[in-house]
Amino acid sequence: MAIQDQKSSDWLVTPNGDPRGYIDPQALTELWFHTGTRCNLACDFCLEGSSPSDKRLASPTLADIKPYIDQALTMGVEQFSFTGGEPFLVKEIIEMLDYASQYKPVLVLTNGTEPLFKRLEKLTTLQHNPNPISLRISIDHLDPASHDAHRGTGTFAKAIAGMRELHQRGFHVSLARHIEKDEDTVQVEQGFSDLFALNGLPQDLTIVAFPDFLTPGSLPHVPHVSEHCMTHYQDQASRARFMCSSSKMIVKRDGKMKIYACTLVDDDLEYELGDDLQACQTQRISMKHHRCYSCFAYGSSCSER
Repeated sequence: MAIQDQKSSDWLVTPNGDPRGYIDPQALTELWFHTGTRCNLACDFCLEGSSPSDKRLASPTLADIKPYIDQALTMGVEQFSFTGGEPFLVKEIIEMLDYASQYKPVLVLTNGTEPLFKRLEKLTTLQHNPNPISLRISIDHLDPASHDAHRGTGTFAKAIAGMRELHQRGFHVSLARHIEKDEDTVQVEQGFSDLFALNGLPQDLTIVAFPDFLTPGSLPHVPHVSEHCMTHYQDQASRARFMCSSSKMIVKRDGKMKIYACTLVDDDLEYELGDDLQACQTQRISMKHHRCYSCFAYGSSCSER
């Protein structure tokens, strides 16, 4: 039985009985690797539920990810990206970044604290590789106390220091932040620009803003995205910007490597598509997950492409 035929009725129909919205994937341009849910921090809002002891998703090895890098290259992939957990806790992360950046640009999502600093010298040696390695550091709020309240005392200062050190070593850096309810976005982004300038960073650094995605397994009451929503409020060009249209994520669960529709849905087994990239890229993706509404309503995307 094909994986697509194993889905529940919710995959295709909303609770109201309307046909569920969906995305038909196009060409694969970005391949994500999940480095596991182990993290040196235990943020209470983490969409992955990561912590120092979490084992929901395991850390892959270089041998685990190489076949997917190799297959993605035959499919015309343009970038490899790594997320977690905290990628710099993974034993072979430098070897993984080294292999991936021989072929395409690489992006790494990190909290910018101790694990990054411990790998910084080895990471710096990869700057001579054919393709650049960029790093995105999470700084949730402009106010250090608000950031530290969820990530731990001193993490704001450490993350800023991490950004500064990476920039001084010639790496491209960007920032991930939270979207506050009723925020003045222009004012917030100007505040970050001023923060960058104060720390010797380019004022025009890329900022990726996210709503609250909630913790794994959450079932919030959000509007269901129907097929009508995706055709009435979206067009072909905007649908192509959804992550599941042009990217996939590889995770290691229960000792096996599996492909998921995108970076936001690995807490729902229905988004596990199989283990072959070519086959997975032909499967229609349902907008069933509550985080799909964030993509629909806010244009949320983990990608910087």
